[in-house]
Amino acid sequence: MTEQISEKYYPLDANTIIEYVRARPELGEVFRTGEALEAGEVGDGNLNLVFKVWAQADPKRTVVIKQALPYLRLVGDSWPLPTDRARIEAQALEIGHRLVPQHTPRVYFYDPVMYLIAMQNLDEHIIMRHGLTQGIKYPHFAEHIGLFLAKTLGATSDLVLDYRTKKEEVRRFINPELCKITEDLVFTEPYRYTERNPFDKEIEPQVLALQANDALRAEVALMKEKFMTQAQALIHGDLHTGSIMVNQTDTYVIDPEFAFYGPMGFDIGAVIGNLLLNYAAHEVRTPDPEQRADFQNYLTRTIIDLWNVFTREFSTHVWRQVDPINMPPAYQQHYMLRLLQDSAGLGGCKMMRRVIGLAGVVDIRGIEDVHDRAIAASLALNIGQALLMRRHEIQTIEDLVAIATACRPTYPWTS
Repeated sequence: MTEQISEKYYPLDANTIIEYVRARPELGEVFRTGEALEAGEVGDGNLNLVFKVWAQADPKRTVVIKQALPYLRLVGDSWPLPTDRARIEAQALEIGHRLVPQHTPRVYFYDPVMYLIAMQNLDEHIIMRHGLTQGIKYPHFAEHIGLFLAKTLGATSDLVLDYRTKKEEVRRFINPELCKITEDLVFTEPYRYTERNPFDKEIEPQVLALQANDALRAEVALMKEKFMTQAQALIHGDLHTGSIMVNQTDTYVIDPEFAFYGPMGFDIGAVIGNLLLNYAAHEVRTPDPEQRADFQNYLTRTIIDLWNVFTREFSTHVWRQVDPINMPPAYQQHYMLRLLQDSAGLGGCKMMRRVIGLAGVVDIRGIEDVHDRAIAASLALNIGQALLMRRHEIQTIEDLVAIATACRPTYPWTS
């Protein structure tokens, strides 16, 4: 992969970011000319530099600056990445803000020389993964994310877009290098021995059995084929609970740099799979049986509710607008069933990858006791495998939840 980067490009730091922001007239509505600004790096992601900049006199006047590095930050310059991913992210955010402004941060501008986005700072929100790990419930999340998924996926699909616009949009959002990361880390590497699979030795017997399971690997290959070939809608491409910011009233989706035209079930499944990863983590994170059952029930109820909201809003914004001759009710019902089953299979793959592969989730890998961590990881693997292998049994969202909640950890091993 080769990429021509402007000689004017340079990685920002906590000092140079202030000078950069002062020179941008697009931020005149946020900052006054010449006023004192402060900045700090706030990103903990795997790919980019992320800074918060605020007015010293009024910290509520603030922006976030996100800059793409020409390599994977998690690994270093030995893993180059295209900086054009910042353009894709900016344009995906603009579409999201047009469709669901209440759930997408505002973009002030995109700088094509610095591969940089200036956007609304969600400083009154936290990363959802951190909140769920602490056992915090978000009463409006299912309603919000169901609406977000229905509108962003529906409005960018063939069901709504005309034939020319859809194909032009597919071209605009071609994202091969970041798709290759997903193809490798989600669908390929977890199922073979590689040093990029940093799982604990305690679950090694379960991992080796999974990797030796020909039937499972065949189903994973089918999911990989779907990811690579089904340009169904503009998907976020990395919609886990670390890409969602929340509080008790709001939900915002961030970080769509993996966006491309792919299967809708990848986004829906990512949300469901990450809620179930948290479900598995609370098997040990919440020792009290009543509290554990209560929070796990909240998570499964959220999965049911978000799917029901999604189907309701998809009916309103998509199915009521289509030609019933070309897309009769029987077709619509079949379409939604395929989406549900795709979401189960793709979500299951996402779960297994987060246990075995590179870039695990703090829900599980943040558990300090190695044996507790193995219990949570074992349960997550079993849920992911069950969703993938039994997805064709699923007729309702309640079926999906029943399959997940019937799973138990394999660890500790019994003879």
